[in-house]
Order: sequence, then structure tokens, then C-alpha cells
Amino acid sequence: TMRLIQTFTLCLALLLSFAASSDVADDPDTAGHKPELHHEAKLDRCAGMEFDAIAVNEEGIPYFFKGDHLFKGFHGKAELSNETFPELDDHHNLGHVDAAFRMHSEDSPDHHDHQFFFLDNKVFSYYKHKLEKDYPKDISDLFPGIPDHLDAAVECPKPDCTDDTVIFFKGDEIYHFNMKTKKVDEKEFKSMPNCTGAFRYMEHYYCFHGHQFSKFDPVTGDVQGKYPKETRDYFMRCPHFGQKSTEEHIEREQCSRVHLDAITSDDDGSIYAFRGYHFLSITGDKFHSDTVESAFKELHSEVDAVFSYEGHLYMIKDNEVFVYKVGEPHTHLEGYPKPLKEVLGIEGPVDAAFVCADHHIAHVIKGQTVYDVELKATPRAPAKEGTITQFKKIDAAMCGPKGVTVVIGNHYYLYDSPKIMMMARIMPEQHRVSQGLFGCDH
Repeated sequence: TMRLIQTFTLCLALLLSFAASSDVADDPDTAGHKPELHHEAKLDRCAGMEFDAIAVNEEGIPYFFKGDHLFKGFHGKAELSNETFPELDDHHNLGHVDAAFRMHSEDSPDHHDHQFFFLDNKVFSYYKHKLEKDYPKDISDLFPGIPDHLDAAVECPKPDCTDDTVIFFKGDEIYHFNMKTKKVDEKEFKSMPNCTGAFRYMEHYYCFHGHQFSKFDPVTGDVQGKYPKETRDYFMRCPHFGQKSTEEHIEREQCSRVHLDAITSDDDGSIYAFRGYHFLSITGDKFHSDTVESAFKELHSEVDAVFSYEGHLYMIKDNEVFVYKVGEPHTHLEGYPKPLKEVLGIEGPVDAAFVCADHHIAHVIKGQTVYDVELKATPRAPAKEGTITQFKKIDAAMCGPKGVTVVIGNHYYLYDSPKIMMMARIMPEQHRVSQGLFGCDH
């Protein structure tokens, strides 16, 4: 019996010792370094997080890195970075990216449009998600004079900078690396916080610090306007985030960089723009912003397409159609939602839809195909009208007094009519959604 007790006591001591050592190893204060987020972690960017690095791919989609995870675009769940960039793990097993950017350099055509990732003292070069030959390399080999263990990096092409340049951040030290001369110019950006991530988007430069960001001048470092701002308001779709005033909600929706899901103009000329869980309405010079759920509770959030017809908003989500009578408040029609196939004769999902004034035809866009649906017909059946050749995919579209507005990402294009939209061979002038449609002044 005594021997059994001794054996049990020894096993218990070993178990407690192992647990204690595990606690010590997992304690960042004890370990002496910042813990990495590993693949078991459930990451929620709407909970607020400090990104490790940010870079835009060749298609203009921003990649947000955190630990060994990656968020693609402005919404969606995290995925393991090594699913897209497996060599990052193969070479280092570090579980994180220190800094990243997409190269823009006419003086270095071999590097142009490549994504560069920095891990400790190494740099990786990817083109279309494939690691280039002879990489990774030492940072000092490719960017002499630039230190290891960077915090952030961002490209600065001409004419934003005098020559094609890469800006590197480490603590409060700023380095401008001239791609033409290979010279380094150390800068002092007094009005900027220390950047943990940086990227260039829509020809603007953003410094991320914590879960806030500031827009800055890449040459002087000057921060102009009301900054810092909350990242979750402008670069992510986060439902019910923050307690904000009406003015702050309106400004967020006016100036958000997240692409629109749908847009429409009703019979009175009011515009409704939908983005994730929120919408913005414009009547004359008056703006209103709220959650989709507050005004269209049956819909809850995220709509694929919206069009206005005879005082009603037809809101398409997946394979269903919700119909609301325009008013204060908007009234959901009894019997809806109904299947999209039943209402318009089309299988979902769709990308955009619009109706022009004094017409009874809904133009429904799926990919590059435009279908015409005669709304007075019974039953309604789609007729293929044509193909859009200038764009592979449209985010949203509406018809108004100026013609057809086509929205793609953060830009929109104007066409005189649906027919011209499909027949046009010359690309129309590009406008910014936030400024041209919503009057954002920054």
C-alpha cells in the first residue's frame, strides 16, 4: 500500500510540474516575447486587433496579416497564411509577417507588381501567389541600408514620390528607399504615430497603429484631417460596432473604402446605398445612415442587388426577393420574401439590378450577362439582352437622370443608357464613389 501511495504521489508531482512549465511557456511575460497567434486561434477582426502587415495584391484586394493568419478583403473569416503562401512556413516557421507591400517600380521591371513580405531578416517576393526563384533573400541584399525586423512598409510610386520609392518603418525610424538609385533617405515624421502596418489604397497612404489608422503624406509624413480613425469603421464590415453620433455614422458611410453591395435611386430621386450591415440614404442635400436591420428588419443585412419600381424597393438577397413600400418607415409587403425565380424568372445569386424611370424593364446583371425582365408581364421571364465586355464583374448599378451608374470597387462609371453600357468600346471617365456620389471631402 505504501508503495502504491508513493507511486501515485510521484505521478501527481510530475503532472503538476508539467502543467506549471506549460503555463510558464505560454505566459508572454515569462517567455520574454510577444506570443504568436497559431492556427487554433479564432480570430475576429471586429473585436479590434493590431495587424502585423498589410499589402494589396495585383487585383487590388488588400491582405491583412495577423499572426499566422490572413484576412483577404474587407470582410470574411481569417485563413492560414500558408494556404496562400506556403513557403513562408517552409523557410521560417515564424508564424507571422513583419511587413509587406506590393512593388510599383518602372525602374525595376523584374520587381514590378510583385508582393514582398518581410520576416525577421528575410524578404520573400511573390508574383501571382508564386514565390520567385532564389527567394527568400536577406533584406540587406535587396534593400541595402534597410534594417531587419521591420514594423511596416509601403510603396510610393511616381509622382507621389520623386522616384519610385519604398517607405520602411521601424519604431519611430522612417526610411525612404529609392528604387532607381538604391539610396536610403532617413526621414522624421513628427505628426505620425509609429506604424505597425501601412498600405497604399486608392492613391492614399494609411498608417495603421493598434486598431486605428491615420492618412498621411508619404513625403512629409503630415497627417491632415480628423485622425486617427477607427479601422473597423472604414476598412471592415462590423455589425453594431461602436456607439456613434448620427454625424459619425453618416461620415463613415460617406467615406468608407469598403465596396458597395447595392445602390438604387427611387422615384423621387433619393439614393439608397447598401454596404454590409449598413446603408446610406441621400434625399436632396440630406444624408441619413443606419443599420440595414433597423430599416429593413426582415432583411437583416447584406443585400446582393436593389432596384426601385413604382414606389417600392425590390431587394434581392441570394435566391430571395424582399419588397418594401418606400415611406417612413418602409413597409415590408405581406407574402415576401419570395423566390427570385418566381418574382423575376432568374436563378440567383445576381450582382446588380436597376430600372430606369418611365420604363417597366428590370435590367438584372449576373457576371457579364445582362437580362431584361418585363415587369408588366405575367409571368415574368428574363430575356438575355447582351453582354458587358468592359468589366468582368459589377458590384452595384443604378439608373438615374444622368444615365446608368456602374459601381466597381471604389469607383463608378456613367453611361447614357443600358444599351450604351453594353455596346461601349471606350472606357468612360472613372469617378470615386466616396467623393462623386456621397460628397466625402477627405
